Amino acid sequence: MQPARTVILLVLGPGCTRVRQGVHGPVPHANPLAYHVGCLRRPALNLASPQPSPPTFVEWFRAAAPYIHAFRGRTFVIACGGEVIADGRFMALSHDLNLLAALGVRIVLAFGTRAQIDERLKERKHRTRYRGGARITDAVALRCVKEAIGAVRADIEASLSTGLPNSPMAGADIRVASGNFVTAKPLGILDGTDMLHTGEVRSIDAAGVRAALDNGSIVLLPPLGYSPTGEMFNLTVENVAARAAVALKADKLLFLIDTEGVERARGGLIRELPVDEGERLLRRSRKVAEDIHLYLPHALEACRGGVNRVHLINRHLDGALLLELFTREGVGTMVVRHSLDHLRDATIADVGGVLALIAPLEADGSLVKRGRELLEIEIDRFSVVEHDGMIVGCAALYPYPHAKAAEMACLAVHPDYRDAGHGASLLGVIEARARARGFERLFVLTTRAAHWFIEHGFSEAHVDALPAAKQAMYNWQRRSKVLFKPL
Repeated sequence: MQPARTVILLVLGPGCTRVRQGVHGPVPHANPLAYHVGCLRRPALNLASPQPSPPTFVEWFRAAAPYIHAFRGRTFVIACGGEVIADGRFMALSHDLNLLAALGVRIVLAFGTRAQIDERLKERKHRTRYRGGARITDAVALRCVKEAIGAVRADIEASLSTGLPNSPMAGADIRVASGNFVTAKPLGILDGTDMLHTGEVRSIDAAGVRAALDNGSIVLLPPLGYSPTGEMFNLTVENVAARAAVALKADKLLFLIDTEGVERARGGLIRELPVDEGERLLRRSRKVAEDIHLYLPHALEACRGGVNRVHLINRHLDGALLLELFTREGVGTMVVRHSLDHLRDATIADVGGVLALIAPLEADGSLVKRGRELLEIEIDRFSVVEHDGMIVGCAALYPYPHAKAAEMACLAVHPDYRDAGHGASLLGVIEARARARGFERLFVLTTRAAHWFIEHGFSEAHVDALPAAKQAMYNWQRRSKVLFKPL
């Protein structure tokens, strides 16, 4: 059978400013990114819908292209609490899940039911106690758990089954799969208290989940697990999602939470949080928001278990999922696996290792020669990758404050380790340092690696684009290419 094709007729008349299927008229919006998310959700051929200003929408959509390519065929575990369903926000989330599925993302949706359980317990005038942040699930509470999970699962399936014309779900054909994918065990006795039917994940049927994903389904994971003895246990959505992400070797785990993400002690959102820093934050900080205390430990657990990226994003922000995934800055906190044992700031003790690493690249002309004395003076500008006591990668940051720009220089990775992603990791660290200091652009000069930098978001520029101080030092004999990346 031949795949279905969409034919787009392009008619370019006088004054034509956009090319889309049956659209017209720009409409301003207070939040352009959120507006573009709304435009992506709209079905084609809806002439009544307002449309975005073409230049901004086109630029944003083009900028999303690398992410679209990168995410196709990837597995994302997305976790949301029962509050998302209770406050009526799941319909918008279902539109975003539909869009991700249409782009080829394999989705596992773990959902919680705390709000729905509380509502049913209130109706029965039955109070439950908590230990260690977990509900003690007695027989009455377990009945409420089962009722709540059944109702929420039905609501989710109904939302994902919508296919009305002139809606974001028009043409969608989403299959939803769920089952006994989660094996659980009792939480046991905490601080002398029997937790009864409250449990934790023992294992995830990864093969079964993958089979459902291979069949094109969105997989639902409720906060309920079963034991080999036939018992049921009330679980937390955080526990289920984190364990599922690890078992499936998911590419991303995304938690929809009540706050914007992890904030610094003095205010301001932390965009990227290495695991080691996250652990220190939980140990030392007393001002961490309640939901961060709830979700961050599971995010760290997932990263330690092999998940490269875990995102904490605000469930109250419409389109937060898309804005986090398809924009450079994102809107939440991304927990990453960078280990300070391997990727760290350089010290004076690293000078010899850095010199040994860059010597071959200086000899073949890839890098400008640096003597030991200069390197000793500038070593605090360097970040290094260390493997088993050996320096296998390095990069340096040189600031140009008046131009609000910084230079990434001396990027080098040992030939035996170039397939390990150390170059990209060093670039990420240098970018983070530059952003933290308020720089708006990062630039490089290179004679051999222009394509690599272009693949990582840089664009070629003329020498005139360099800060004046750097222009004065430009070596016209080397004729290095100049590339910039906005931060």
